[in-house]
Amino acid sequence: MPLRLVFMGTPHFSVSTLEAVLTAGHDVVAIYSQPPRKAGRGMAETKGPVHAYAESRGIPVLTPLSLKDHAGQAAFAAHNADAAVVVAYGLLLPQAILDAPRLGCFNLHASALPRWRGAAPIQRAIMAGDTATASVVMRMERGLDTGPMCLTSPIPIGANTTGGELHDTLSVDGARLMVQALKLLGAGALKETPQPSDGVTYATKIEKAEARLDFSRDAHEVHNRARGLSPFPGAWFEAGPSGGNKAAMERIKVLKSEYIDADGPSGTVLDDALTIACARGAVRPILVQRAGKRPQPATEMLRGFPIPPGTKL
Repeated sequence: MPLRLVFMGTPHFSVSTLEAVLTAGHDVVAIYSQPPRKAGRGMAETKGPVHAYAESRGIPVLTPLSLKDHAGQAAFAAHNADAAVVVAYGLLLPQAILDAPRLGCFNLHASALPRWRGAAPIQRAIMAGDTATASVVMRMERGLDTGPMCLTSPIPIGANTTGGELHDTLSVDGARLMVQALKLLGAGALKETPQPSDGVTYATKIEKAEARLDFSRDAHEVHNRARGLSPFPGAWFEAGPSGGNKAAMERIKVLKSEYIDADGPSGTVLDDALTIACARGAVRPILVQRAGKRPQPATEMLRGFPIPPGTKL
């Protein structure tokens, strides 16, 4: 049966679920999203993707900085929701918010819980070399992604899958899973399973320093970091045209790469295809992006920005 819902989400990842919930016929009475942020060269205030989509559908959008105050909690309770659907909202929910909906709050999480609880599960899974992840719908509690799991949908991770590709797959699959969970919830048939106590890991926020590629590490680790951080923030190395001087050095993001079974001094360009030696093995950038430029194949970049064999990066 259709449910009276509050939806809470902010980025592109959340839009698929919001759209699917509306298409399924549920009554979304309010949407909570993070406040507009200053972005772009002009630093103009920009609404998040969920905020913009909700307004296009004529649904009220609330953007509180916090939900810890009594007034905000009372306003949330006044929606008289059957349930809240939470997808990458960006705030931890106080107990008063968790307790307000009649049937509870349900979160879509992009990892095979309890592995990769926290803020960056998609990137961390790829960076760690995981070969599988999952979409999970769980009942929320006060702990960080600790609630019991209701539905799980396994998702494989290919050897060259990027963070952006996995993000899109999980966004669509998670939307389908949440609609399924809400159908079961409305029928009183949604079952819950406590998370295992073993295998807990945390997907901490990606720090800027992590984006710099370190070719003194194993090539598999370098490759996983590059694809995990693609397209954002983008893993990078510095280079100059024809091995140029330090003043001409540029950051080059590696958006796609492949592992190459080759050896050489770490950080050395081995051939005309920009194969770069690591501690063990080598990586070859396939899709790259120079600062201020569009993404392009590495072969195309090398025609105007040569990085010859023997260059030390």
